This record gives sequence, structure tokens and C-alpha cells, in this order.
Amino acid sequence: MIRVAIAGVAGRMGKTLVQAIADKSAEACVTAGTTLADDPQAGQDIGLIAGTGALQVKASTSLDSCAEAFDVLIDFTSPAVTLAHLEWCRIHRKAMVIGTTGFTAEQKQQISDAAADIPMVFAPNMSAGVNISLRLLALAAKALGDDVDIEIVETHHRHKKDAPSGTALRMGEVIAEALGRNLDEVAVYGREGITEERDRKTIGFATIRAGDVVGDHTVIFAGNGERLEITHKASSRMTFASGAVRAAIWLEGRPAGLYSIDDVLGL
Repeated sequence: MIRVAIAGVAGRMGKTLVQAIADKSAEACVTAGTTLADDPQAGQDIGLIAGTGALQVKASTSLDSCAEAFDVLIDFTSPAVTLAHLEWCRIHRKAMVIGTTGFTAEQKQQISDAAADIPMVFAPNMSAGVNISLRLLALAAKALGDDVDIEIVETHHRHKKDAPSGTALRMGEVIAEALGRNLDEVAVYGREGITEERDRKTIGFATIRAGDVVGDHTVIFAGNGERLEITHKASSRMTFASGAVRAAIWLEGRPAGLYSIDDVLGL
């Protein structure tokens, strides 16, 4: 059985991860978790924090205090915190599942470099449905080519900090790769005022932040006379948490390397 630590265990995603692991009790168990030093739930039982019942495991304020208690860390925190945890895991040879989004290209390179020393799964979205959608997007892009305009619309809850979402950006990357384009050169992030006629080579992004939406993504392939839309809607954080737990279980015994959800799903 793999022993799992959860970064940010008192947060919305952290609590959901504890609940997801409870559903996989034959394969994984929560043996550690961290909170911010000033979090009022620091030192409390992780199970009680998540509402799953007492686990006899207290939330720590640092990984140092629970270094011997876990095999893999699941991290959905923030880029700066995740990278600090990554360096710690690299030194202590702990596997890692990273679901954090909002990394810069340079930060992503740091993650790739660390994979020389530890096994990790890094994905902007842990949902099986989203990752199957990426395959469909590549297929659609190759088939429709330059005969359509491509727009990506994403909606998330009002608390999400990065925009566009990591999932939306990954969708754009997959589409651009399928079309032989460089996303950095063709992405358009919002429009305002009087603009020129749309360049068909571009890939547009529209971002909505409202309410408690967990995550909706729609990619529009619009041609003359017809429009294809590929949509994924998440109604619960559990879909991401379950994917992350599946990845953590899959990592057990794997050699150092950077793995994707495709690897976990056998795609």
C-alpha cells in the first residue's frame, strides 16, 4: 500500500484528496499532510479536517516533520509552494504528483529537471475525461486543418487565480502541435475595441471567472456552414482528486522520470 502526503490538506482540493483516498483504502492511505504555519487547522487530525473521520494523522506545518511518513506527495497548491516542495522531494527522493497550474516555461523546466532524480506525474488536469478530450482535439485539429477558426472558452470559480486555466492552455498546445503551429506565436488572449479581421492561424482564448464553477472547457472549431464543439464539464473536484490518487498509486515502484496522465491511463 502506498503512503500518501497531501500538500495544503486543509484547502478545498486537499480535503477532496483525503476523501478520494478513503475510497481507495485497499491501495493507498493518507499518512501525512501539510498546512500553512498560521492555519488554525494546523495540528488537527487530517481525517477530521476532511470530514472522513479520524485518521490519527495530524496536519504538519512542514514536510520535514513528516519526512519518514510517506512515499508520494500530491500537490495542488501554488507554483512557488509546489516548486519548494519539489526541491524537498528531490533531496529526500520522494515521488510526486503535481496538479498545480500557472507555471511559467522556466518553472516547467525546473520540474522536468527534477524528474532526473524522482518519479513524478505532472498534468494540468488529472481528469480522465479531459485527457481523452485532448486526444479528440488533436484528431479534430488534424482533420479540419486551416479551414476553421479555433476558440477555447473556459469557466472556473471566482477563486481561481491563474488565467487561462492550465487545462485550456494544454488544449491550445495540443491543437497547435497537431497543426504544426507554435502556441506562443498564435495565441490570442481576449479581444477589445475595433480589431482587424480574424487571422485563421490564431487560437483564441476566452476566460470566465464566476460563482462556484468547478471547471468547464469548450473548444470551438468554426468553419463556413458548420461548427464543431468539444466540451468537458467537471461538476466536482472529486474527478481531479480521483485522477491524482490513481496517479499516486501508479507511481509506486516506477523509476525516476516525468510521466503524464496518458501514461497512467495507458493511452
